[in-house]
Amino acid sequence: MIRTTLLSIVLSFGAFFTTLADHHLEKSSDKSPGNRVFEMRTYYTHPGKLSALNKRFREHTNAIFVKHGMSLVGYWIPEGSEDTLVYILAYPSKEAREAAWKAFGADPNWKKAFADSRKDGALVKKVDSVFLSATDYSPIQ
Repeated sequence: MIRTTLLSIVLSFGAFFTTLADHHLEKSSDKSPGNRVFEMRTYYTHPGKLSALNKRFREHTNAIFVKHGMSLVGYWIPEGSEDTLVYILAYPSKEAREAAWKAFGADPNWKKAFADSRKDGALVKKVDSVFLSATDYSPIQ
């Protein structure tokens, strides 16, 4: 239900995302529609851990994502939620996504940030991942 609602919100704000994309997304060398892959990830945190997860993204994760070629599209907390973070990343292709996550997982800065953030217990209890392909009429490709 949350995933469907958030996808509707994303699709409803096309002009906003076009502006966001111009500002935040790295330019892909292949601009043809349908080549870039988007991934919507939903993290469900343990009780009371959402602020620590946001801190980890703000202070560490985002910079490491960018370092490994992931484009940051946006981050959201569903209204009324105290334990859910939803975000979307973009990649030039599914192969680029696989390579980026492999490099991200092996990054020593990520390993340290991850370990440090878990000193008082795990932050995330569940992750959902959905791959999205832009339609030919989508304002964000």
